[in-house]
Amino acid sequence: MRLIISFLVIFSVYVSISAQDFDHEQTDDQKDSTYIDEVEDKYPIDKVLHAEPLFIDLIRDLGARKGEKEWNIGLGLTDRTRYDEYTALIEYEWAPIDRLGLEIELPFSLYYPTMDNVDAPSSKLNSLKLAGQYSFYVSEKHSTSMALGYIHEFQLPDFNQYGNSGNLKGNVFNPFFVAAKRWGNTFHTLLYTGPVIKKPFDHNIESKLNYQINTSLHYMISGTRNFIGLETNSSIENSLFDVVFRPQMRLQVTDNLMVGIVCGIPINRSNERISTFLRLIYEPDH
Repeated sequence: MRLIISFLVIFSVYVSISAQDFDHEQTDDQKDSTYIDEVEDKYPIDKVLHAEPLFIDLIRDLGARKGEKEWNIGLGLTDRTRYDEYTALIEYEWAPIDRLGLEIELPFSLYYPTMDNVDAPSSKLNSLKLAGQYSFYVSEKHSTSMALGYIHEFQLPDFNQYGNSGNLKGNVFNPFFVAAKRWGNTFHTLLYTGPVIKKPFDHNIESKLNYQINTSLHYMISGTRNFIGLETNSSIENSLFDVVFRPQMRLQVTDNLMVGIVCGIPINRSNERISTFLRLIYEPDH
């Protein structure tokens, strides 16, 4: 609870400070319209301004334009009851042609036991993740975008298993569908859903299938890229339904740099408790 209160206080203070930078004679609608025009009407290729969730993010923006690119660095901490899981990721996104986004990601997991006589999992580079996403529908008139995408992961062994035969452990197949709509100028909704199939190379280990349903609702501060919102990550595996709520905010530091802060609150706390996640987003000039 203290973490959530601190989260809201920090955001409120930031918003009040940022508001001083705007022309007080402008109305909120004018500020919103000015910023939306910068994104949507400055270029001949249609694109709708959407708020992108921070924990499970997209493969470039919906309606990506050729030449766009972005670097992400993520750092997270999850309380797994008997041990702590520290996560890190490095990813690069780019758009080689209009509406097509590609991504390469390296996700790491580091574990540290919090109880005596408890063996934590071995630390590892989880996988080499390759992804693509194509926006097949972009409507500025209806403020709506839709896309199809695919993520493929080559699962890697634990650090202490490097050098053994068969370093690759398996594949993860993840096709997905994305639909997003902006309501008015400031409210944003998004649906990201699809199956995740984990198929190990070891025939003695069964393949796993879970279905993900991720939704988000964001409020974007007038005339800025800053937002506050809620991302809901749901999964269904073996008839078990699991949900994690992730209140979050994004703050623009400079024209090219943003910071995302996420708090994870699981419904089922048998294996996971409160978590935190920080995402640094850098967009080079294009």
